[in-house]
Amino acid sequence: MRLRSQAWLAGDDEVAMAHRVALTSAGVPVLGQHGDAPAPVIGIANSASELNPCNLPLNDLVGAVRAGIEEAGGVGVTFPTISLGEDLMKPSAMLYRNLLAIEIEEMIRANPLDGIVLLANCDKSVPGALMGAASANIPTVLVTGGARPVVSFRGEPIGTGTALWRLWDSRRAGQLDDAGWHELEKCLSCGVGACNTMGTASTMAVLSEVLGLMIPGSSSIPAGDPRSAAAARLAGRAAVAAVTEDRRPAAILTPAAFANAIVALHAIGGSTNAVIHLAALAGRVGVAFPLAEIRRIGASVPVLADIEPSGSGLMPDFDAGGGVPSLLAELSGLLEPGALTVSGPTIGEIAVGAAPPTGAIRTADRPLRTGGAFGVVHGSLAPDGAVIKTSAASPELLRHRGPAVVFHGYDDMIARIDDPGLPVTRRSVLVLAGCGPVGVPGMPEWGMIPIPARLVRAGVTDMVRVTDARMSGTSFGTVLLHVAPEAAIGGPLGLGQDGDTIAVDVEAGSLELEVPAAELTRRRAAFTPPPPVHLRGWPALYASHVLQAPDGCDLDFLRATTAAQRKFVEPVVGRS
Repeated sequence: MRLRSQAWLAGDDEVAMAHRVALTSAGVPVLGQHGDAPAPVIGIANSASELNPCNLPLNDLVGAVRAGIEEAGGVGVTFPTISLGEDLMKPSAMLYRNLLAIEIEEMIRANPLDGIVLLANCDKSVPGALMGAASANIPTVLVTGGARPVVSFRGEPIGTGTALWRLWDSRRAGQLDDAGWHELEKCLSCGVGACNTMGTASTMAVLSEVLGLMIPGSSSIPAGDPRSAAAARLAGRAAVAAVTEDRRPAAILTPAAFANAIVALHAIGGSTNAVIHLAALAGRVGVAFPLAEIRRIGASVPVLADIEPSGSGLMPDFDAGGGVPSLLAELSGLLEPGALTVSGPTIGEIAVGAAPPTGAIRTADRPLRTGGAFGVVHGSLAPDGAVIKTSAASPELLRHRGPAVVFHGYDDMIARIDDPGLPVTRRSVLVLAGCGPVGVPGMPEWGMIPIPARLVRAGVTDMVRVTDARMSGTSFGTVLLHVAPEAAIGGPLGLGQDGDTIAVDVEAGSLELEVPAAELTRRRAAFTPPPPVHLRGWPALYASHVLQAPDGCDLDFLRATTAAQRKFVEPVVGRS
């Protein structure tokens, strides 16, 4: 087969020479490690950054990836990418996920790359990089950096994210003093790597392995573990083999692969954000991904990962229990076994060869819960749907009817949530509107609305909350998220008022705003869309083209809905 890179490098004219000189000048050999035959050129896209501690472990893996590429007869070429971390990026790293996807796709399009190894770790880095590589459709392998170390707070191991939310409520209730709060800060500053709960980063790593784009068993290796370098080396070798054997994302990211990912998402009690990211990735390869599939498939899936926030363990416990291969072995009867992987074996073959799960990965006869980890609801308040992580919610609140307390935007919520005069009781339904993909823009993780302080002091630990925002994968509670259409584009969520009755029945799949149709018509006629927040740059482009949550919040011009749109158009290689 002719390598894609040869369009740049082969030939005796001045253009080919200039291309070879550019690589040679950068210290990259044009020929392979084993003679004069052309070598596959494998990009190594590194998203490490000091602005993102989650991704910093990736710097230590670049050399191992390159070594694996060279051992297999390829040539490794490193380049930096945008680093998306939820810790510091405002209003949300989600605003820039699609920008990373564009960057990856266009770097592949514009350069002589035959395959790519993506180095990503934090929440949006993984899906963004995969979306770009899937659109480019060259052989792709993902390497993640693992979860950060586990530390103890007052004698108990704590998970990053989840512990912070719980202990923040304790502080607001007056149960954690200043000394304890400062002690917690020191504990949470425990090193680099992703959150060590089943947050979005760990969820997306696990799902990427289930989708077939990682070395089997590598997605749960903790940051700094010596096995990481070995897995990175194998990823480099696998990238060269995938080029030689023409294993591309289009052949791996099939409907069967996404069905397996949904099974795994339920089984690990993963992040609600993964529903959006899977929909976006499916849209890049033209695979239908309706919300109804989350509900249908989940009905028969046991939740097996006893990991926070759905369970009690942390990601090192998941890894010690056998990681993804052992999880697949226990789920084998629910999987599409013929789904392909970039490393060669099918998902079924990986499951058959895996050890039985232990410890934090439960067996199917003693699950954490049955019936899946997620609910999907529709109704007059969410015509196009909303999702809830039932595995981290209060069972008694999954069917509830109460008066709304409505906040229009984050600032309004922060200003009023602890107001002693707020007309709220434990029966109230807290609503946060105007925080969707267009509304901010970027759909931040503001959905886990704090319980009002006076209710926290009275012992209330959970309430029904409804929002068009997202919440962190480390969060918990009875929170109905991703309401679509969002308030900013005229969705019913933006028409709600204090005192309106909201009824939710997750088992029945309903979320209703119990307001007479005539009154809603009157409110809709009076509704005025908020003015654009941004008038220039990426946020303005994003807000003008972003799709709603059920379609993955991708940009409308990036989805591959037809065969023509799925075709990756190569550049014309000539004089610059």
